[in-house]
Amino acid sequence: MRRTLCTFLAATALFAAAACGGGSGSPSAKSSDGTKTIKIGAIAIADTAPVYLAVSKGIFKKHGLNAKITAVTGGATSISGVVGGQFDFAFANTTSVLTAAAQGLPIKVVSNGASSTGVVGKDFCAVLVKKDSPVKSAKDLEGKTIAVNQLKNIGDTTIRASVRKDGGDPSKLKFVEMPFPDMPAALSKGSVDAIWVPEPFVTIATGSGARPVTWPFAEAAPDLTVAMYFTGTKLAQQDPDLVKSFTAAIKEAFAYAEAHPEEARKELLSYTKIDAKTADKIILTKWPQDINRASVETISDDALNDGVLTKKPDLDALLP
Repeated sequence: MRRTLCTFLAATALFAAAACGGGSGSPSAKSSDGTKTIKIGAIAIADTAPVYLAVSKGIFKKHGLNAKITAVTGGATSISGVVGGQFDFAFANTTSVLTAAAQGLPIKVVSNGASSTGVVGKDFCAVLVKKDSPVKSAKDLEGKTIAVNQLKNIGDTTIRASVRKDGGDPSKLKFVEMPFPDMPAALSKGSVDAIWVPEPFVTIATGSGARPVTWPFAEAAPDLTVAMYFTGTKLAQQDPDLVKSFTAAIKEAFAYAEAHPEEARKELLSYTKIDAKTADKIILTKWPQDINRASVETISDDALNDGVLTKKPDLDALLP
């Protein structure tokens, strides 16, 4: 708990410092091959396959960009990286982005990042319990300890929504922070009662006997926009052409990943530790071109009602 608190306080301090500085500035000048180098922060999960495809398939180069991707642990790290100048663009879940905007941090969304399939039982994120757990539905999670990768984020926000819809009391849930790779073992050992994981960890954990009890993304809102790519407001103002190039490249990568799911699965092997057999089994994210604003508003309202947000962010200013 002390480590979690210290991490949160450090991130908050960095947020505040970056807010005063106005966020990320312009990236490095053009290289000898005529491309502009950009730095991107992205969590190493199935959701981010398109950004890696954009590198391996030359999509960024086609748009005049030389992308350098750094793996991050979650949305808070992505946001602190952008507002602190470490990244020019980054990927973060919707709740992290909304929280940053509500705090007045200098960020601007540039594109969709990942979306739910919208199908309960066939989505890329689930809450899992042990095979012999007495938990049979979302309501049964009352009083249980659930692992999420970051507290006060899209995990606990959507889980609370699922529990509420199932007739349970979301205020009785207990959340602990834990990296995704550590969750399957923690569940198996009984350190937690349930884990909230995206792919490939859903497939990894169910392969070891874990059982899904709720699919929060599919249940929270229709066609939920789960994550988005964003930049600093300073960069967006100083170099709008760069932002346009990045946005065009990532949207092209989305279209490529949707049309070539086997390539998206293969790409996972380049930046995650899963094997080809697991990659072939996972349920892929949806990568539509546009953000589903209605779903973002739903998450914003839920986060506000649950106390994750202290005020509603200005979506007109935040979203493209």
